[in-house]
Amino acid sequence: MNTQSLPDRPAEALGAGVVKRTTVLADGRELLYYDDPDTTLGPERSVDARTLDPRPDTATMRLDVLTGDWITVAANRQNRVMMPSADADPLAPQTPTNPSEVPSRYDVAVFENRSPAFGPALAEATGTAPAASTPPHGLDDLSALDLGRTRTAVGRCEVVCFSPEHTGSFGTQSVTRARTVIEAWADRTAALSQLPGIQQVFPFENRGEAIGVTLPHPHGQIYAYPYVTPRTARVLDSIDRTAPDLFQRILESEQGSERVVFQGEHWTAFVPFAARWPLEVHLMPHRHVPDLAETTDAERDELAPLYLRLLRGVDALYDTPTPYIAAWHQSPVHTGRDTVRLHLQLTSPRRAADKLKFLAGSEAAMWAWAAEVAPEQGAARLRDAIARSEEDVA
Repeated sequence: MNTQSLPDRPAEALGAGVVKRTTVLADGRELLYYDDPDTTLGPERSVDARTLDPRPDTATMRLDVLTGDWITVAANRQNRVMMPSADADPLAPQTPTNPSEVPSRYDVAVFENRSPAFGPALAEATGTAPAASTPPHGLDDLSALDLGRTRTAVGRCEVVCFSPEHTGSFGTQSVTRARTVIEAWADRTAALSQLPGIQQVFPFENRGEAIGVTLPHPHGQIYAYPYVTPRTARVLDSIDRTAPDLFQRILESEQGSERVVFQGEHWTAFVPFAARWPLEVHLMPHRHVPDLAETTDAERDELAPLYLRLLRGVDALYDTPTPYIAAWHQSPVHTGRDTVRLHLQLTSPRRAADKLKFLAGSEAAMWAWAAEVAPEQGAARLRDAIARSEEDVA
């Protein structure tokens, strides 16, 4: 394959010795390589020489006037690849027989999703995306209720490849690789927050077919939304109704409970007092920080092994890997920066070795939850599983 040294976008040194290299794919989508501090890769990267169809039109959002929620209608997502074999993995490095999305061997790679729910158009024209035809005009515009309201689904969706290997998850990576991914999350959070029209940035990992994963490749995603998500809007309302330091009060309350899973110098993992899911654990920094971009090197250095410890404990609960959603909740870009604290919420519908919790009736239709596992019991089981996973490694 032809290679290039990417002279138009110089390599950038990030924290922990990670190096970022930026290029574009054949259809103009941005591709970023994040090299491990101990990488064996050279600076050159292969050129994406594929002939690709034009990028799809940006989807449209429709307002549900009963709830105030914006629903994206993205028909292009119907044609996504479904559980491909290793020789057809779209997230693996390209080979002569596999014209995948990433032209070069990599450590960590981030690129714009080919079938996005948001974007590629932004609220204003930029050097990498056109302006939307009917963009949202700020949060006041989005909060107005009326029948038949639509807006262009401006924003951006990115894929984060944790490894070039075909199978695995975040939890199967090394501490060094986990630290590289965390650096990539922080870097992308900062960059996406600067794009016009972006109101919130959300890194996450879906793991397991029971969750709906369509690719076995170890990867996550980052969504940059044109609105404040409904979940975060509820959090902002709760803060308004209680106190600006609500997250600190929650942390201190949980640290004094039997629901703590483990505690480090900068982070505490706990099962929340009112956990909804059979497996639910939160990981929260000890100081107020709105998003990953605002964490310190020390916080990121500790997060890498602690997060791996948590994920490996989750997998030690049963004889087979546990499906989960690992959701990094961050403050909105333009509101709540001093009150909404960065934290992870990891949830799984697995309630026994061979049983899943399905949302039906009361929970799916009325959002009225009933939990089958007491949070204190869930925390004890997870502590035991983490201990077993560490014994296996030893």
